[in-house]
Amino acid sequence: MVNSKINMKWKIILASNSPRRKQLLAGLDIPFEVRVLQNIDESYPHNLPVSEIAEFISLKKASAYLQTMSPDELVITADTIVILGQEVMGKPHDETEAKRMLGALSGQTHQVTTGVTLSTHNRQLSFSVTTDVTFKELSADEIDYYVSTYRPMDKAGAYGIQEWIGYIGVTALQGSYFNVMGLPVQRIYEALRTFCETPNK
Repeated sequence: MVNSKINMKWKIILASNSPRRKQLLAGLDIPFEVRVLQNIDESYPHNLPVSEIAEFISLKKASAYLQTMSPDELVITADTIVILGQEVMGKPHDETEAKRMLGALSGQTHQVTTGVTLSTHNRQLSFSVTTDVTFKELSADEIDYYVSTYRPMDKAGAYGIQEWIGYIGVTALQGSYFNVMGLPVQRIYEALRTFCETPNK
């Protein structure tokens, strides 16, 4: 019988309060705990290519945690952004901005990129995963209903693909569905295996 579990050498720390990221990481059947530091700077250079922003921010988050880590800990930091053309969509500040974002995404294909950094005291691995998502033409009533009912102000691009808007609006998806939810767990699983199978230096 193949053993699918990873024999972790480290205590895994998920540096996120997101319930979706907690749910997704828990699906790997690896014990972990959540630790969140406040007021981490998530700014980035304005000339940075949009495809590199999420990974850049995940590295900045990792740098903040390195000051507090124990030698036996491995910290996972992540950041997810929605990209339409060259516009980066983070979390909306209010309902008006959420409706504007969804109106812009309506009838379009956009990219969801999640940057991830795995850090121990001795090693660091960073990568990003991108998924293409296509929405149908969303009506104003559909957008109003979703925003008022689900209040997606904690979600990049003002939507959660696992919610009603994803059920009725997403017509095509190329890449990882879980990445759109906020964590590319398949890549994280492979990265954790690499950490465990490579001698610690």
